[in-house]
Amino acid sequence: MKLEEIKKKKKILILGFGMEGKDSLNFLAKNFPEKIFGVADINEKVRREGENLKVKNLRWHLGKDYLKSLKDYDLVVKSPGIPFFFKEIREAQKEGKLTSQTEIFFDNFQGKIIGVTGSKGKSTTTKLIYEILKTCQFKVKMGGNIKKPVLDCLRWGDKNSFFVYELSSHQLYNLKKSPHVAVLLDIFPEHLDYYKTFKEYLWAKANITRYQTKEDYLIFSKENRFCQKIAQKSLAKKIGVTKKLVSLKDWGIKKIPPLFRFYSLNLNCALAVAKILAAKREKVKKAILNFKFLPHRLEFVGKFKSIEFYNDSASTNPEATIFAIDCLERKLSTLILGGLSKRLEEKRLVEKILKSSVKNLILFPETGISLFFKLFGKKKFRLFLTTKLKEAVEFAFEVTPKGKAVLFSPAAASFNLFQNFQERGDQFKKWVKFYGRK
Repeated sequence: MKLEEIKKKKKILILGFGMEGKDSLNFLAKNFPEKIFGVADINEKVRREGENLKVKNLRWHLGKDYLKSLKDYDLVVKSPGIPFFFKEIREAQKEGKLTSQTEIFFDNFQGKIIGVTGSKGKSTTTKLIYEILKTCQFKVKMGGNIKKPVLDCLRWGDKNSFFVYELSSHQLYNLKKSPHVAVLLDIFPEHLDYYKTFKEYLWAKANITRYQTKEDYLIFSKENRFCQKIAQKSLAKKIGVTKKLVSLKDWGIKKIPPLFRFYSLNLNCALAVAKILAAKREKVKKAILNFKFLPHRLEFVGKFKSIEFYNDSASTNPEATIFAIDCLERKLSTLILGGLSKRLEEKRLVEKILKSSVKNLILFPETGISLFFKLFGKKKFRLFLTTKLKEAVEFAFEVTPKGKAVLFSPAAASFNLFQNFQERGDQFKKWVKFYGRK
């Protein structure tokens, strides 16, 4: 929605008051101080976080009936974490008064957007593209699902600027524009606690290219059948990418950081973007060789008591954990997994664990309970059920042989026991270092 259209609205509701909701309120209140604003959220505690905001006409709609407030506003800015299946949200959508931070950004940003989506690897790819363009001295910023709200960048952007936008399926869902360069990583079933079906999730992902033209670009994983299906319907110039690492001689690179062996698809996609934008060879090389990987993604915590520990807390679905198991191969002895269920199929994960070198399984509820019954008696494991990471790490030190590895890759969401996957990963690292130095 254009800012000119927002200016015509009298009452604006911020639906969901997380990081993105706060950013939306701050931006809109600064630009339209005369408007009446509302905040609607099921969590009544968010009011405390909003008390310091200098918004003149601010109303609160908190608690179980928060969705009833939608009918009283001319515009509703929905946060991505709130599903579309609620009746009140569907009605607001039909009335044409529903928008989002992503839609506002896409409709008002003056430069070119490079959008990145997929079921795994979005943040790493987003950051890598950003670092390459920044090193190449493009005028560039990044944000979106990578935990960086975006609206303040509207003041910064001009026609010569680039914005690398990590896009979740939730952010893509109601979007009516696609980025100039779309990057579509591997897709597999995800967020089935949010969507009615996998087909609906796939439909949301397809928005990254649905509105592209022949002047735009789609970089996609051509080994993934769902990406292939989406690409077939795209009007953009298509660049299919595989997991086989492309020749780096053209970029003057002889040896890459070891983790790129696992993140080859992400690197290949980022290099495809660099090629489209005619990025300078030496600068691209410098960006790749200096790249710092994000935490909680196959993060090597360290070697303690001759045991390697890996923090993969960002793996919130079975396919991501399968990937992590494959990366560590025969050195993996102890696997810590489980968390809040997203109604995802676990069959492939069970098969992978049974074929792997894993001898010790440390399981967290909810999904850890179901995995326990699926694995019990099928192979000789040491099985340990817990709700505390401290206990899990202590047990891992006890049962893991020297020279082997411990992998913390939950394959599930964190919200039943932790605030988010970052807190979960930080706690894991804390207890590894605690017991490692004991």
